[in-house]
Amino acid sequence: MRIAVTVPPAYRPAMDEQAPTELRRGWTTGACATAATKAALMALWGDGFAREVSITLPRGERPVFALALAEAGEGWARAGITKDAGDDPDVTHGALILVRVSASSGGVVFRAGEGVGHVTKPGLPIGVGEPAINPVPRQMMQAVVAEVAAATGRRPDVTIEISVPGGRELAQKTWNPRLGIAGGLSILGTTGVVRPFSCAAWIASIHRGVDVARADGLDHVAGCTGATSEATVQKLYGLPDHAMLDMGDFAGGMLKYLVKNPVARVTIGGGIGKITKLAQGAVDLHSARSRVDFTALAALSGVPEVAGANTALDAYRIAGAPLAGAVARQALQQVQARFGAAQIAYDIVVVDRAGEIIGKAGL
Repeated sequence: MRIAVTVPPAYRPAMDEQAPTELRRGWTTGACATAATKAALMALWGDGFAREVSITLPRGERPVFALALAEAGEGWARAGITKDAGDDPDVTHGALILVRVSASSGGVVFRAGEGVGHVTKPGLPIGVGEPAINPVPRQMMQAVVAEVAAATGRRPDVTIEISVPGGRELAQKTWNPRLGIAGGLSILGTTGVVRPFSCAAWIASIHRGVDVARADGLDHVAGCTGATSEATVQKLYGLPDHAMLDMGDFAGGMLKYLVKNPVARVTIGGGIGKITKLAQGAVDLHSARSRVDFTALAALSGVPEVAGANTALDAYRIAGAPLAGAVARQALQQVQARFGAAQIAYDIVVVDRAGEIIGKAGL
């Protein structure tokens, strides 16, 4: 017999209260899946569904989650949590994370349901063919199984199937296709917490891209600051998709990891503004965290008028093509000086807004 339950809103929100001036944190897909697992197990092995459920995160925090869906039938139960990513622009914010639990033949077995991907390339922390459920979320769910099993006198033999309706479409807005995760989203989270506008999350994705490229034996990867420079660099060298690292503003995060996990050749591509910052020693290229020094740029170009420019693009219009070449050469020198210990061959490609190469240095 199947029972469908409409659960009223919880008495308190899943998010912890914070000062209005602070950006709200959120919870990862892994934390939501863990909470849904606990709710479903409590229903399967206990006395039905609770209005809300609390879990313990790896750093000891104990958030409370309201159930968005609760269903049960003979030998199974399913619970859903609506993901709240706080104030982070997370593509999975508002997604429904569903977990269906049932008996397994032994131990905890993970399955990917609708909207959750499978790993198709080596280099990720989960093996090829496995559901894209990362190690820490797996550990969190296994801990919940052990906890509820001990409390109810059951054997911890459970199949956990995670689904995210619409996850296949959402995954196209993530790095998953490039990383070789097919069919949907990954269930992620090392702390269980989403910190708004976290650099760490982006840099971790860059690292996984390096891992996948190395595992596939690639000897040339490229990191670019945006879509236009990426398309130009990829076409220039005929690189496959998984050689293209989503560097964005995080040149330092990419390059530091490559020094420890090297490949033979690394190309950095970007517009004149971002590459000028790299040439002047910045490795975080975000506009809020680094600035172009126009006096230094005037000295580099040999055109005094550049000192009065408002943007690097304005400086390029004043000084012309020689400036882009000089910027590329200086950026290459900076990268080689700071990240050359691994004997990686670097090159720099400067691209305009139309995707044309205006400066190049290196191989």
